[in-house]
Amino acid sequence: MKRALRALSLTLLGAVLLGVLPGCGAAADERQIVRIGHNQSTGHPTHIALTAFEAFIEERLGDKYNVEVYPSELLGSQNEMVQLTQTGAINFCVASNSLLETFSENYSIFNLPYLFASSEAYHAAMDDENVTGPIFSSTKQAGFEAVTWLDAGTRNFYTVSAPIESPADLKGLKIRTQQSPTNVEMMRLLGGSATPMGFGEVYTALQSKVIDGAENNEMALTDNGHGDVCKYYSYDMHQMIPDILIGNLAFLDSLNEQERAVFEEGFALVNRVEREEWSLAVENAKRKAQDEQGVQFYYPDTAPFQQACAPLHQSMLAGNPALIPTYEAIEAYNAQYPSTGT
Repeated sequence: MKRALRALSLTLLGAVLLGVLPGCGAAADERQIVRIGHNQSTGHPTHIALTAFEAFIEERLGDKYNVEVYPSELLGSQNEMVQLTQTGAINFCVASNSLLETFSENYSIFNLPYLFASSEAYHAAMDDENVTGPIFSSTKQAGFEAVTWLDAGTRNFYTVSAPIESPADLKGLKIRTQQSPTNVEMMRLLGGSATPMGFGEVYTALQSKVIDGAENNEMALTDNGHGDVCKYYSYDMHQMIPDILIGNLAFLDSLNEQERAVFEEGFALVNRVEREEWSLAVENAKRKAQDEQGVQFYYPDTAPFQQACAPLHQSMLAGNPALIPTYEAIEAYNAQYPSTGT
């Protein structure tokens, strides 16, 4: 089934890029197609926010632009979509921060475990252009730049056979991580074995016990069915990593001043709608996981996890001193918005 869906995705992608889908290049519609891809379902906050963006742009600039949003990896895997955005084959896509770390080491700071003391500190720092601006523009040489960030909640461990209540419980376990050097090192420090793979492969890997667990937010349990296999979800709260909406640089630079202003309003709308929808979605996901999937939630002491991961902070700053001002700005927000516990 997965192979058939993948074949369908590739067929659709070819049709999109050749411009033979209905409405693509038809003589009756000379508007420029603006294609946006992401890897989430149509009920996910990311898709809801992007469809709000679609409606906004077409309301304001509908005589020139026709926005099309492609969910569920219809335009390829996340890595493939980033490459397509680089070349301009598509205009925008949502990428994990961890993936962007491979294009610019500046993104590694947001992958640090226990970087943010609380969700309030996380949101305040990510809303501060002095914090995000230099990082978001650091991929221009690769042909794209970030235009806004999306809340992806708190990343926690979930497993098939037993809960994770201390770092010792990770010993010998193969845990799916994002494809990021920082995440691989985090797992080494915590005593587990990192198994990087694409998100679309995780369910089958869990089901077949190729891996023992994964780490993600609560939505992965319900939207992606991981709670059907993994019955233990542990709030170690090791990361708050944003997803990033990136845009092709040539397309962004082609916009005139008025158009760019409208698109900037649209990017702000994406951020606002996604964050509103995220809070509701997490509540619903947790309720569904407990009541329908039988997932048990655990709240371990996070201090041992934080202590194990502390060396990553020192090594990252030593390797990239230019990020020290950004790190210090985040620490200031942590002092302003300290943890209040779970």
